Amino acid sequence: MAVTVNEKRVSQQIRSFERALSAYQAKEPFARFLTQFFRENKQMGSSDRRMTSRLCYNFFRIGNVAQDISPVERLTIAEFLCERQSDVVALYQPSWIDMQDWTPSQKLTFLSKAGIIRQEDLFPFLQHLSPSIDKDRFIGVQFDQPHLFIRVRRGSEKVVEGALAKADIPFDVIEKNTLALKNGTNLQALKGIVGLYEVQDLSSQQTMKLLTAANGARPIQAHEHWWDACAASGGKALLFLDQYPQVDLLVSDIRMSILRNLDERFDQANIKKYRKKIIDLTKDPLEVLNGEQFDGIILDAPCSGSGTWGRSPEMISQFRAQAIQSFSILQRQIAKNVLRHLKPGGTLLYITCSVFKEENEDTARFIEEHLHCKIEQMVTLKGYEHRADTMFAARFTRL
Repeated sequence: MAVTVNEKRVSQQIRSFERALSAYQAKEPFARFLTQFFRENKQMGSSDRRMTSRLCYNFFRIGNVAQDISPVERLTIAEFLCERQSDVVALYQPSWIDMQDWTPSQKLTFLSKAGIIRQEDLFPFLQHLSPSIDKDRFIGVQFDQPHLFIRVRRGSEKVVEGALAKADIPFDVIEKNTLALKNGTNLQALKGIVGLYEVQDLSSQQTMKLLTAANGARPIQAHEHWWDACAASGGKALLFLDQYPQVDLLVSDIRMSILRNLDERFDQANIKKYRKKIIDLTKDPLEVLNGEQFDGIILDAPCSGSGTWGRSPEMISQFRAQAIQSFSILQRQIAKNVLRHLKPGGTLLYITCSVFKEENEDTARFIEEHLHCKIEQMVTLKGYEHRADTMFAARFTRL
């Protein structure tokens, strides 16, 4: 199939791609870098910015593939795998045009048989994947940006859905309070629904289901004392309080700047009743907590973040396998410290946004075997089934 390509335009797009790529020093998330890059290059129009972003992200999605060839040749492979139509492919590999509509699996098979790529280079940590993850399906979704998911506050469903429909923003209702939108959807202009929804990945929302009676958890009573030990910006704490508003919740993190972001989100959501502390979980927080014991602890542990690399694919080539063990050691130390403050019979919800067994099943087994806990439920939330992040969660009872 013959395709007419504006060679001058494609060359200009590739130059912008190369400038952005060479300027990126991997000292910050690429999304943050791009914001500054575009600010410093005001001559770039909106279409130029979109194409530069697309080319860079697609380039990152192929990980360590074919590193002995030029960036433009690697970009052509990336565009072929990630897109159904690409002027870059049409210009540099016109013989691939008729295969552009193939599935990612079919494209991978073609490129592998042709000796152009090795599949293991796409995600060079496959031997570390949790055993419940389908390797082929996991690799297949690395070429797609996950959806944007929002969680709607209970009772606000009609208002939020009505505002989206009025603004002609398409969405899918995944569950009663969970909507999926196209990634990149601008919700900032919808002022009338500020505080009625939270941007939160589908898998992140589903971790809280482990605390429900439907999944065999003990009922959470009003006025219980709970601790969100790694609260970050408060996404899971907001979801928890939406479901259990009468609980006495302590949120903590290691830096006040993080908790200030949490305060802003809680204020927007009109959440006033909570406590907060700065706590370094690598140490026993006995003195900071004044010996307080909790009925339940949510531990969204520091991790590799590998289950979210569909949103930040630059991490695939930046990450080093030896860091997996370091995260596992850190998680075990933190779990040991927080469990000193969980009452017998209390609930621990351990969460990671990792796909690696060392951070997930292996750490969960360590908690059970060495920290006087019993695993009640353990689940891998497979993001590739819903174009979401992949996460791991395990619910324990303190013995």
